[in-house]
Amino acid sequence: MDDMRPPIELGNRRTSVQSIFEFLRDEIVNLRLLPGTKISEAEVARQFGVSRQPVRDAFTRLENIDLLLIRPQKATEVRLFSTEDITRARFIRSALEVEVLRRAAKMWDEKDKARLDAIIKQQEAAIEAKNSRKFNKLDHEFHETLCRVGRAEFVISAIEENKSKVARLCRLSLATDDESQELQRLRDVLRDHKEILERLYARDPEGAAAVGKRHLSRLDDTIKALRESHSHFFED
Repeated sequence: MDDMRPPIELGNRRTSVQSIFEFLRDEIVNLRLLPGTKISEAEVARQFGVSRQPVRDAFTRLENIDLLLIRPQKATEVRLFSTEDITRARFIRSALEVEVLRRAAKMWDEKDKARLDAIIKQQEAAIEAKNSRKFNKLDHEFHETLCRVGRAEFVISAIEENKSKVARLCRLSLATDDESQELQRLRDVLRDHKEILERLYARDPEGAAAVGKRHLSRLDDTIKALRESHSHFFED
């Protein structure tokens, strides 16, 4: 943690908590702080130039979303992966997104279709440019747009909360891929997106739901492989 630097200037205490929380969350999710890494409240406070209280508050928020493990009288550490938590989060996300697809298949209009088709074209361009970061940003936009098409904006935050619990695992998977593997993964995701839209535009709720379930199940084999190859990052 010696090279950690605050990303922006910190202002009042409330802003400090948010800034520290967002910075550490990004470090953890992007595996710059690996599972099991010990993290010092005093050291973070020193490097951000704040008292320990806003750091303590940020740590508590990170613990609440299962990214830190705070143990009284012991070192706080980046939480290991939990197979149970990952299974629960994926179940909840799948249930929500599948119902979103059923709604979207009944409710889409031509403006919605134009927005979704535009995202697909941008994803095709991102693959052509071998820009996985852009593709993944568009993936987020695609799923959020489906929520809006299904008039289910109220589940966006719940989906994102459960998706974030698996985000570190996805980053670990990407880190083990070479370029050809990564591009193939993007092509598979894009193919799923296109099939989802085919069922959507056919106003086939159950067909869209079935493709959506298959799309979200792509992580099954990845999780199993990572559980075997990186068992030291798992707590159970």
